[in-house]
Order: sequence, then structure tokens, then C-alpha cells
Amino acid sequence: MKRTFVLAPDSFKESMSAKVACNAMERGIRKVFPNAEIIHVPMADGGEGTIDALVDGNEGTRVEVTVSGPLPTEKVTTYYGLLADKKTAVIEMAKANGIELLAEEKRNPLVTSTYGTGEMIQAALDQGAKTIIIGIGGSVTNDGGAGMAQALGVRFFDSENRELPMGGGALAALSRIDTTELDPRIKETEIIIASDVTNPLTGPKGASVVFGPQKGATPEMVEELDKALAHYAEVIERDLGLEIKEQPGAGAAGGLGAGLLVFTEAKMQSGIELVIELTHLEEKIVQADYVFTGEGGMDFQTKFGKTPYGVAKIAKKYNKPVLACAGYIGEQVEVLYEEGITAIFGILAKAGSLAEALKSGEENLERTVENIARVLIS
Repeated sequence: MKRTFVLAPDSFKESMSAKVACNAMERGIRKVFPNAEIIHVPMADGGEGTIDALVDGNEGTRVEVTVSGPLPTEKVTTYYGLLADKKTAVIEMAKANGIELLAEEKRNPLVTSTYGTGEMIQAALDQGAKTIIIGIGGSVTNDGGAGMAQALGVRFFDSENRELPMGGGALAALSRIDTTELDPRIKETEIIIASDVTNPLTGPKGASVVFGPQKGATPEMVEELDKALAHYAEVIERDLGLEIKEQPGAGAAGGLGAGLLVFTEAKMQSGIELVIELTHLEEKIVQADYVFTGEGGMDFQTKFGKTPYGVAKIAKKYNKPVLACAGYIGEQVEVLYEEGITAIFGILAKAGSLAEALKSGEENLERTVENIARVLIS
């Protein structure tokens, strides 16, 4: 009997992309089921890999651009995705202003900016995009999306009518906001934020306190940044009539969520749900005998909007077995068995360094999937 396998992994961070993971899984399956029907659906949850998952799943193209990096004086050459309809663009803010683009000793959220993300939005508008999907995970910024807005024509002034420099620290001196030169195409464009972060902009669960330290903020910086964002929110409310401080998701990506909600009238959507919808995963799972998924690490947090959970939720509707592979398996992973995952397999062959594990990711995944397939052949 011919078997049908749907392969829907996320990337294995720093080891292999979701597409590469699909290829490794297929090689393992073909050693056991050489004539199987194998359907690749590379996945992402709004963070790293979102462009590639949607481009690969929709016959899209990658468009190269050069934009400002996390430090606006430094340029980065990167890309965004344009889907087959030529009207839908997919952007990952991390490709312009992400934490991996800046060496640890250079990380300073008082001065890092989302200006490059705004430049990517502008490039997509120049390409004719009418819908822009923005994945906002992995940032090294804490500027409330002000840099992004500046790139699109919004102007921020201090009390002496001087334009503010970029960076989260500068927002403490904000006196007024001028949106009269905002790119008019924004009003005609649907902008969707792909994110599962629900943190507010400020306070103990806000952008600065929760995420600032991993971006290089000292305790003193965290306090300064939180006050700056609170002031920013007050000026937004006064000048634009929008209350943003407590909005769920406003604190995503150092407040880029807030900036997008305010200046582009964006809507937020679960990252994994968006990718599932645009890759037509559900209609592919209906055809499957088995579904394979996975990512670099799985634990109880996987239940909160991560790819394997999203895949399992769809498969559970159709009683399809879900086999998940992970580089490491963490605490309380058993909660995932109640959510539709049939079994979880660690892929490491032996104890070793992290560098060795990352280097051997494809080989380990292929071998693990082959072994799973050998159980399924009976």
C-alpha cells in the first residue's frame, strides 16, 4: 500500500532551515518507503524562516534589498518575499534589525533602531505590494517602532523642534509627532503582524523589562527604556488619539508591535495560524497517512503558538498521527501528547558539544526519521 507523508517542520535554529529539514526527513523515509507520496510544507511561526516557508509554499520569489541594520549607520543586504500573486510581500524584521546581526558587545537598545524594517516595508510598497505580512520575532531593538515609522515619513520632534535621533533612548525627549508626511500608500495597504507575543508596551510585562536584557540592556537601561516607551505612549495618545500602552502585543519586538499598530493600522494574527493558512497545510494533511513535524527544541512552551503545536492541532481534527523530532526535549513535554502529537523523538546520536549537534543536524534528523519509518512499515 502506498503511504502519504506530510512533512511540516519548522527550522532547527542555527542548524537547518525548514526546507532543509524537509529534505532530510524525505531521505529517511525513502530508505524505507521508496515509492511513498511525500508532501513538503516547510513551516514557521512568524519568526525566523517565515519568508522562506511562505515563499517556498506559494511559488514566490525572494527580492534582495539593502537597508539600515540595527545600528542605522551600518547597512545590511537582505531580502523579503513576494508571493506568487505579486501583491503579497512577506518581511521578517530580524533580517534587517535582528539580534543575530549585531555582535554581543555592540548591542545597546538605547541606540538600535527599526529604521531598516521601515525601509523594507517601503521597498515592498515600491514593488506594488497591497498586503504586507511582517514577522517580528528576534529583534535587537527597543524603539517602539519609531525607527520604522521614521523610514515611512513620520517625524518625531523634541521640545526645541529638533528631530529626534534614532533609538529607544531618544524617545524620552519626544515632544510631538507629525504624521503628515507618512507614505500615503500605507493607507491603501493591508499590513498583518505575524506574532504570538501578547506583552504590553510597558510595565513589568512590557517590552523593556521582559526582553530588554537579552538585547544588551543593563538594569539601569531597562528602567530608562521603559520610561521612554511610557512617555512615547502618552504622546501618541495626546497627538494621535490612540491608547497603545496596554494593547496586547504592543510590546513585541521592543515595541515594534505598537509602532505598526499605530502608524500602519496593522492587524495582529497568530504567526503559526497565518503560515498554516497561506501554505494550505490543512488540505494537505487531509491526504496524509502520517504527519512529521519538529524544530530545534520542544518543551511545555511549544504549546504556546509554536509550529509543532499548530501542526498537531490541525492533524488532530482528522485523527492523523503526528511524529515530532527535536534537537532537544525539555521539561513537561508530555503536555503535547494531549494536543495531538503522537510521539516525540530526540535526534541526537550521542553526547557532544552544541557545535557538533548543530553541524550534524541533517544527518541526525535523516537517521531518526528512517528509524521511525522502519517502525511504521509493519
